[in-house]
Amino acid sequence: MIDKIKELIAEAEAFKAETKEDIEAFRIKLLGQKGIVKQYFAEFKNVANDQKKEFGQVINTLKNTAQNKVNALKEELENNTQDAGISGDLSRPGEPIQIGSRHPISIVKNQIIDIFSNIGFNVSEGPEIEDDWHNFTALNLPEYHPARDMQDTFFVQTNPDILLRTHTSSVQVRYMEDNKPPIRTISPGRVYRNEAISARSHCFFHQVEGLYIDKDVSFADLKQTLQYFTTELFGKSKIRLRPSYFPFTEPSAEIDVYWGLETETDHKITKGTGWLEIGGCGMVDPNVLTNCGIDAEEYSGFAFGVGIDRIAMLLHQISDIRLLSENDVRFLEQFKSAL
Repeated sequence: MIDKIKELIAEAEAFKAETKEDIEAFRIKLLGQKGIVKQYFAEFKNVANDQKKEFGQVINTLKNTAQNKVNALKEELENNTQDAGISGDLSRPGEPIQIGSRHPISIVKNQIIDIFSNIGFNVSEGPEIEDDWHNFTALNLPEYHPARDMQDTFFVQTNPDILLRTHTSSVQVRYMEDNKPPIRTISPGRVYRNEAISARSHCFFHQVEGLYIDKDVSFADLKQTLQYFTTELFGKSKIRLRPSYFPFTEPSAEIDVYWGLETETDHKITKGTGWLEIGGCGMVDPNVLTNCGIDAEEYSGFAFGVGIDRIAMLLHQISDIRLLSENDVRFLEQFKSAL
């Protein structure tokens, strides 16, 4: 009889059920008023005295095993029912999913990349922590050159030769060192300058610089490229190039686009002139080509650079540059519908 009870214990441990009815039938069979456990307890008085202890232990084990199995199966079935109710009911309203948004800097950067990709420019990237050669010297800014004072630089104190790049022109130097002409690339990225933070300036911002190196490249090619760029990005086709100075280009120019004077905002951002400065450009200085291992007698080229932050502020009417880096969700949510 004890062996039979042990077999029932093993059966109870292995029992599985798919429905509440199966569980209830199992409970009645073993634990009901007329169940097997009750019958064995009734037989207890007929068991020999030397077997009563073991007989009582196995009956209690059977009872506990059966009860634990019933409880476990009920809980498992209830959990499965709840999960099915949540995921299986196709008529339930969908859970609201918050739609993310691109950062305005990313929006404008991607627009610029698409514009230049259409005319054969690829994208090149480089490190934000640079050495003096790639950030200054190779760009016709040797040590003690007065033009270095044009950019207040963050240097690494433990190594004065290491700094946070002040422009993405350093990426162009690396690209020219590793690639032979013809070269047609743009270099978007974040740059750093030790400037006071205000509504219109920051100690870090974003640039995209372009470089085109080939045989017989002229200033006319530069102007036509910029004409195409401003028309595609702003819808403004009228530009002007004002003489300027950059150590790594000669001749150099500032890029202005005619924004117009149709609204009060137009008067404010253009200071009443209708013209808006968006960047700088010029023909690559032969010394820069030579420093990068390119034959300046055979090849020429142009370079240009524009500020992504300034363009983003212009296109999206953002009044404070600090909003671009403060990660205020209220501000960023306004760009959910943007590309």
